[in-house]
Amino acid sequence: MRKAYLVTVALFALAFSLASASDPAPLQDFCVALKDYSDKSAVFVNGKFCKDPKLVRADDFYFAGLNIPGNTYNKVGSNVTNVNVDTFPGLNTLGISLARIDFAPYGQNPPHTHPRGTEILVVLEGTLFVGFVTSNTDNRLFTKTLNKGDVFVFPVGLIHFQVNVGKTNAIAISGLSSQNAGAITIANAVFGSNPPINPDVLTKAFQLDKKVVEYLQKEF
Repeated sequence: MRKAYLVTVALFALAFSLASASDPAPLQDFCVALKDYSDKSAVFVNGKFCKDPKLVRADDFYFAGLNIPGNTYNKVGSNVTNVNVDTFPGLNTLGISLARIDFAPYGQNPPHTHPRGTEILVVLEGTLFVGFVTSNTDNRLFTKTLNKGDVFVFPVGLIHFQVNVGKTNAIAISGLSSQNAGAITIANAVFGSNPPINPDVLTKAFQLDKKVVEYLQKEF
């Protein structure tokens, strides 16, 4: 009897861990996020207040402008146009979002992670070199060169990147398994934190000269 009880508890623990691996399932058809929180009758779900269902219209489930190229004139030569709950309130509680990624020739989307979502990417134009690294202690690197129409998936939370290896602009669309997957760009987080991380910590962690660390912190 005790063994059966322990097995049952273990199965429930597994079920709950799987259920919490992505956005929680909604308990209603939709919950369009409100940008104006002055309506005191609104319901708070997933960090957003819900619009009164009776006031919801088709436009709440519509987003325009993803056909417009992003400005890639920056240090990394890329631009991410996010379509998540912050820009598209109709996504609230639906557990999905997407992004358009524009690349200048040889531009890149630097190593980063999405702490709350798996990403699936399809190349619309150009050629991308992409990859991700597994967690400690293996730290295995998986890479692939993608052409127009190719698809690649990046598991949730793992460091990954995309680089345009072509001489022309490249475009990709990414789908994410969260209404707000989040993004942590590794270099920005480590060398551009606010307030800065003590250089002594980074010097030892990266086995770099302290002057190099201080230079990088100024750059970010």
